[in-house]
Amino acid sequence: MTAEIEEVTEEMLQKELRLKQILTGYGRLAIAYSGGVDSTYLSDVAHEALGSAATMILADSPSIPRSEVAAATNLASVRGWNLRIIFTNEFANERYLKNDGQRCYFCKSELFDRMRTYSEENAVPVLGYGAIVDDTLDPTRLGAKAASERSVVAPLQEADLSKAEIRQLSRRRGLPTWNKASFACLASRLPVGTRVSVESISKIEEAEEALKRLGFRQYRARHHGDLCRIEIDPADFGKLTDPQLRTDLVNQITAAGYRFVTLDLAGYRTGSTALPPRT
Repeated sequence: MTAEIEEVTEEMLQKELRLKQILTGYGRLAIAYSGGVDSTYLSDVAHEALGSAATMILADSPSIPRSEVAAATNLASVRGWNLRIIFTNEFANERYLKNDGQRCYFCKSELFDRMRTYSEENAVPVLGYGAIVDDTLDPTRLGAKAASERSVVAPLQEADLSKAEIRQLSRRRGLPTWNKASFACLASRLPVGTRVSVESISKIEEAEEALKRLGFRQYRARHHGDLCRIEIDPADFGKLTDPQLRTDLVNQITAAGYRFVTLDLAGYRTGSTALPPRT
């Protein structure tokens, strides 16, 4: 997790005020909402600033776990947001399935194109998403390219808000996502060059649900054919000394369709399926 800030500062409150002003200036807005830390915070502030003129668009596809869709839908209902669920079809795009390093670009392009269709049908002039200041330091964020090409705005970046600040401001708002672990679509668990399929995505989802059920918070189930390489927070390595938990985990992951289950001693880290082999 990003380094935490102990309390909400006046500077952070001023940034949130600036964010409200930015959102109010749009008049009507549709936001790409995933249920993650950033898009949830953006959605909550947008709802406060614009009411029903802010629409939260939740994309549903095989690459999103059912539990994530359910949690995001429930949260939107509890907060009283104007939620719309759309179904994206990236699995019909050979360029996405090819998974050659540009997968995220084609995925986000599909999302933003579907959102554009919604906006044109409902007279919503502005589309937005939850990119933050931290993302400008990561050149691998191909979603930013897709967003720029389609004039999708990033209000959190414009307000100069970081992940650590958003977590604390979310906590102040009573959002349950304030300390949520980072998440990326299930296709990111496949090594670059390994073709994406609904079957592999389903196996990954079942493996990660097992990790979740057994109490792990930050995890990835990396897919390598019939081998599942588990990444967890090194602080949780000790849990696996429990023979019963370890047996349950292996049984549940093999039940998902894997033959072998391994623990990556490097621990959880983003983008490890795109990293070169260690020497």
